[in-house]
Amino acid sequence: MENSILFQDAVALLKQLIATPSFSKEENETAEIICVFFEKHGVTYKRVGNNVYAFNRHYDPAKPSVLLNSHHDTVKPNKGYTVDPFTPIEKEGKLFGLGSNDAGGCLVSLIATFLYFVDKENLSHNVVFAASAEEEISGVNGIELVLPYLGHIDFGIVGEPTKLEMAVAERGLMVIDCVAPGRAGHAARNEGENALYNALDDINWIRNCTFDKVSDLLGPSRMTVTVIGTENVQHNVVPSTCKFVIDVRVNELYTFEEMLEMLRLNLKSSFKPRTTRMKSTSIALDHPLVKAGLELGKGYYGSPTTSDKALMPFPTLKIGPGDSARSHTADEFIYLSEIEDGINTYIQLVSKVVS
Repeated sequence: MENSILFQDAVALLKQLIATPSFSKEENETAEIICVFFEKHGVTYKRVGNNVYAFNRHYDPAKPSVLLNSHHDTVKPNKGYTVDPFTPIEKEGKLFGLGSNDAGGCLVSLIATFLYFVDKENLSHNVVFAASAEEEISGVNGIELVLPYLGHIDFGIVGEPTKLEMAVAERGLMVIDCVAPGRAGHAARNEGENALYNALDDINWIRNCTFDKVSDLLGPSRMTVTVIGTENVQHNVVPSTCKFVIDVRVNELYTFEEMLEMLRLNLKSSFKPRTTRMKSTSIALDHPLVKAGLELGKGYYGSPTTSDKALMPFPTLKIGPGDSARSHTADEFIYLSEIEDGINTYIQLVSKVVS
């Protein structure tokens, strides 16, 4: 297929996806849209949960495989929207709509790229595609569910909005629930032990904590308290417990275990990580994918945000059309030219490693 036709089909598909709500864990309808799109283009596909995957027609298990992946779930609309988030609107070279930038533009560009390679013979690598679910919540029924069905994958491209620059490293994410203890009492009589004050002591330590090992790509690791609250509904009761949440972003120089040990040594509050799955990742600068990107004039950087690449046990390059700064914002949009550039870039990138 010519790139111009791939572009037209990609934009049409993205408009369908925008018009169909696909919040995390509720992606059934967009998964079906992707299945119908593949049927229309004669692509044999499979589905597990709300994940859709496919293999190039001349797939050979003896060959190495490259994965093309992006997600089709979205967050819920920002309250600041001034247009209907589920109505795709073209205006001044932009396509507006929920999920257009994160990560619809990447997804349809990778689908177009897969269509470009699906029938090609004598490739050095298999080309495997997966549209995954639950990325926005790091859910267990997303990329982790579909990976075992894809066979051995040697390396992959993860589509996220990066302005088509190469995110060669990515911070890890660990969310920690904390509980500061106290003892209830009457506020008027200065009774009890205020759990909120105990929490503030720990929060102050977290606020001032610094990390010695600074990454060239990702900078320092960070811990940020983002939620706090007590069980109280009355103003005159000293709270017996105070709960707060720590958002931990680690560079590749620290493990989650090291971060947890630091907290054990310094916090009075009890705490428990929700998961330790979302580890920091990186791909070597001399990897064929990265070298191919450099040959195309692409720059590279370390990404502060986390994606499904954290859950992939093989080297991955995060790259895609759109701008991460637009993700989760009101009146989300992507430039149509970004999708066109995305398709062309992905095709050139993959061509350099599979031809």
